[in-house]
Amino acid sequence: MQHSQVQDDERKIYVLDTNVLIHDPNAFYKFEEHRVLIPMIVLEELDKLKIGATAIAADARQAVRTIDAILGPASPAQIMAGVGIKRILTGEELGTLSILMPMADTSVSLPSHSNDNRIINDLLTLQQKEPDYRVILVTKDINMRLKARGCGLESEDYHNDQLISDIDSLTTGYHQITGSFWEQLEECAPQKVTGEQYHRIERAHLQEILKDAFYVNQFFFDEKEFVGRICEDDGHTVTIELLNTGVLMRQKAWGLAPRDRFQAIAMYLLFHPDVDLVALNGAAGSGKTILALACALEQTLETKTYKRIIATRSTRGLDEDIGFLPGTEAEKMQPWLGAFTDNLEALHAEDFDPSSSEHFVGAKVPLQFKSLNFVRGRSFQQSFMIVDEAQNLTPHQIKTIVTRAGQGTKVVCLGNLAQIDTPYLGPTSSGLTYMSERFKGFEHGGTVTLQGVARSRLAAYAETHL
Repeated sequence: MQHSQVQDDERKIYVLDTNVLIHDPNAFYKFEEHRVLIPMIVLEELDKLKIGATAIAADARQAVRTIDAILGPASPAQIMAGVGIKRILTGEELGTLSILMPMADTSVSLPSHSNDNRIINDLLTLQQKEPDYRVILVTKDINMRLKARGCGLESEDYHNDQLISDIDSLTTGYHQITGSFWEQLEECAPQKVTGEQYHRIERAHLQEILKDAFYVNQFFFDEKEFVGRICEDDGHTVTIELLNTGVLMRQKAWGLAPRDRFQAIAMYLLFHPDVDLVALNGAAGSGKTILALACALEQTLETKTYKRIIATRSTRGLDEDIGFLPGTEAEKMQPWLGAFTDNLEALHAEDFDPSSSEHFVGAKVPLQFKSLNFVRGRSFQQSFMIVDEAQNLTPHQIKTIVTRAGQGTKVVCLGNLAQIDTPYLGPTSSGLTYMSERFKGFEHGGTVTLQGVARSRLAAYAETHL
């Protein structure tokens, strides 16, 4: 739909806040045929943020480059009127992009002590000058949205990369079946099981039993110890791998055995050679980090599947604080990656001399702690890459990390969607959620939501009652 064809009551002007462009530097392409405005104040904030080696600085630079690419050689008059936005790959014409100059009007204004207030003031004036358009502020800042609505201005969150509206609809990676799977399948159609590892059934029959959408690399289990993994789905028939709870529970990684069926399923994916991406979501203490670390050690030291373990994490403080901590990059990362050293101690707690074991592993295993700031632009080959606290990543940042995977690399993203520390992210807009939804059905990726708390009865009680 071209801009001229938009109905009068549907004509909109979307004004983007700085945090939207940091969240998604390509947000300009997500507003279809409508006008998009960037306040001059936002450009000034991007200019301040673009300096440095942080993830935020990189996103700010990308946003500025995208604005420059859209505006191109347009004259000042053309920019004021609006430059057409075209999709990069298809050339599809969308709306227009222009820059909003400060246009304060003292008759409708908030105190101008903050940039947020200045932007709202400009939009209130713009609303008066453009009565035929709905002026909508798009920001990830909840308080700014509240202030805008209080002034009579429309405002909304940026949802264009949010794939689900309810966190309860996020894929868990498995289905629980009441009763016996085989008995229910026999009721649909008689089955001939030959004892082979894989079994093919009609998709409609599996759909009738599971009663929900299913994808490749999802598991399902019943009350009779049966566990199956969906391996292939051509739309008509489904190939399932026949497993059972006993086999899964006998798995071991660096001496660690799974405590429940959910950990066993996660361990199976972490060991599977054809699964390149694993997302583990779960409450604090559910075993995400220790499972990933144990499987990484097993496949690096014992089976030699990978050459190195790379550990990184995202925290808001990391971007700000890594610069003035003393020492090398690895030494600077140590305070932020204490979870790995804590779990390494736990894995060797029963050894005759735990400290010697830890020193041996530290000397033997190429365990590298990398700052998220320096992951960009690199390619990691034959590596087991663990991304901790992935719930604090934006969808754009998660893409940056996953695309660093080279040949023979497995990426494992760990996170707890109930503990998001970033002010502009929520459970449904987190990069971990985005990645889990985007990779549904990818034959080389899998997601598991761990259940329960394995730390202590105190931690378990606090998780459910506090």
